[in-house]
Amino acid sequence: MKSYNFQHFIAELEKNNELIRVQEFVDPELEIAEITDRISKTPFGGKAILFENTETKFPVLINAFGSVKRMCIALGVNEFDDLGKKIDTLFGTLTSPKDSLLQKLKMLPILKSMSDWFPKESNKKGVCQEVIQKDPGLNSLPILKCWPKDGGRFITLPIVITKDPDSMIRNVGMYRMQVFEKNKTGMHWHKHKVGARHFEEYKKRGKKMPVAVILGGDPVYTYVATAPLPDNIDEFLFAGFLRNKRVEMVKCISQNLEVPADADFVIEGYVDPSEDLVLEGPFGDHTGYYSLADYYPKFHVTCITHRKGAVYPA
Repeated sequence: MKSYNFQHFIAELEKNNELIRVQEFVDPELEIAEITDRISKTPFGGKAILFENTETKFPVLINAFGSVKRMCIALGVNEFDDLGKKIDTLFGTLTSPKDSLLQKLKMLPILKSMSDWFPKESNKKGVCQEVIQKDPGLNSLPILKCWPKDGGRFITLPIVITKDPDSMIRNVGMYRMQVFEKNKTGMHWHKHKVGARHFEEYKKRGKKMPVAVILGGDPVYTYVATAPLPDNIDEFLFAGFLRNKRVEMVKCISQNLEVPADADFVIEGYVDPSEDLVLEGPFGDHTGYYSLADYYPKFHVTCITHRKGAVYPA
């Protein structure tokens, strides 16, 4: 079975004996990360952990991609190399010489399949908008503080959606977000990232930059947000290729952007390039060291929506 939303993914993890459920209260501040740190360092990456009692409405799923087996479950493949073979086959077929009319005609089914991978926009609300917070507050989410010297709580698995102000081509990236207030975070995009490039274009125009952040949904979104795709390739098109089905997109409530309809959470807002940057960090990084505090843009939250029964990924 392929995982098409976060709930399917959790069910598949449990079916494959890759999930631990923790029903006792565990504090999102330091405790969840400490337990996860120990479990993730056991053989084969330990298990995914679903912390069901966070003293918020939402459980936390963590270490879900901490092994090759769990990544294969997330992507719906038997072996991780199957993904590379699928990509190689597609590009090999597209780029090989076509000497005869018959060879060219054989391309038609492939081209038709490609058209079926493009994201599809819907005028309806998505399940990601079943609940709309009228007074958006990040304090309603079980956002983690991972390490004692971290600057605060960080959203650690955000899928950040922006658009180029000229071409309106979408980019999907992953940039950590330190929480400063109930409706304000940092946006930690380095200068070479596409999100930062979009920010500079909005800065030239003196305009606020709309941003949407999704959490959860189809686990393939987490992969495509971090995949090294060429510029101007829509990550949700790549997700459509991997799933062999279109990603259904819905319009945000408060910003002129679209998000996947099946996301667990959507955090909508903007970055104002005219504002001073804010000191963000330190943060205990994957290198095994704290990355030092530095100055980054502020992200202002204008709306938070979520599906009923949403699960917070970290």
